[in-house]
Amino acid sequence: MASSLFPAVHCFSYSTVSCCFFFLLFFYFPSVSHGQNTVPAMYMFGDSLVDAGNNNHIPLSLIKADFPHNGVDYPGRKATGRFSNGKNAADFLAEKLGLQSPPPYLSLPSSSNATDTFLRGVNFASGGAGILNTTHKGQCLTLDRQIELFSSVYGGLAQQLGGVETQKHLSQSIIGIVIGSNDLFGYFKSDSDSRATPQQFIDSLVFTLTAQLKRLYNLGARKIFFVGTGPIGCCPSQRIQNKTGDCHVESNYGSILYNQGVSSLLRVMKSELGDMSYSFFNAYSALMEYIQNPSKYEFTEVKAACCGLGNLNAKVACLPISSYCSNRRDYVFWDFYHPTAATSRMLTNIIFDGSHPYVYPVNVRQLADV
Repeated sequence: MASSLFPAVHCFSYSTVSCCFFFLLFFYFPSVSHGQNTVPAMYMFGDSLVDAGNNNHIPLSLIKADFPHNGVDYPGRKATGRFSNGKNAADFLAEKLGLQSPPPYLSLPSSSNATDTFLRGVNFASGGAGILNTTHKGQCLTLDRQIELFSSVYGGLAQQLGGVETQKHLSQSIIGIVIGSNDLFGYFKSDSDSRATPQQFIDSLVFTLTAQLKRLYNLGARKIFFVGTGPIGCCPSQRIQNKTGDCHVESNYGSILYNQGVSSLLRVMKSELGDMSYSFFNAYSALMEYIQNPSKYEFTEVKAACCGLGNLNAKVACLPISSYCSNRRDYVFWDFYHPTAATSRMLTNIIFDGSHPYVYPVNVRQLADV
């Protein structure tokens, strides 16, 4: 919990990604997929909330999760590069759509004919990624770079299938985006005396994101689901900055502004591009519901990370030397930035079947049927 819900943040911040957000309203469903294959594929973009292992293949990146105790609950107890104790939201959503979880793009073998693989969906998400190219520069696949790679997939499909069939396939597919938290973390870590106001910074993010979404549209994206940022100030990494362990208020305010900006952008794009449909998940509202009413959702720990060391298990990242909890279902956060698999699963229930004020104007089940 990505991705989903931070420029200039220390590399070990791992893609803090919308971390603080995955949550939900409904309860959790079995991990076995009961989904129906209503769309041909899912193409995922974003940060560590939905990274399926792309960063494993970036040699110089320090933002990785391909080591214990990550993956302790993943099938085979394998650390796959997911920033989680188990599966992440991309996996759970694919199950609900009746699809195989899309493989990380950088894991795919070079081939002159990868059409079959591309047709089944691809995951471009990368831990540490942001809207801005300066966010964790050199450590991840930025959103711009992810879109460039998607463009190459488009080209490969068009070469094999032709432009018309490629457009048809992509227009029916789900395009998922979980981005923004890393940009916000970087902003709030920067020098407060020299930076722009929060609103000015958010405006610059939305301006850049506008061009990125339009590029995706021009590459065939018609069904877009977007996960907003969660209350990033409530991540364990941010709580330890306060002596009281409370959420960092200013960071949370940034998330609220960002979600408002993205929601407005999608609404405008829908009105201008009549054939585009979207679903927006307000991760902030969802996770705050968990944090404020934990017992209602069977959580017992909303402040501390399950895996880590030090105060709230947030002084040191989830590393092989770190301790980790045995009751992972009770925790909202797996490490100092990311949700547990249980939180991500519950979040996905909302994304797929929820309603306003958490997901709107439609949920992903409805988006798939458009």
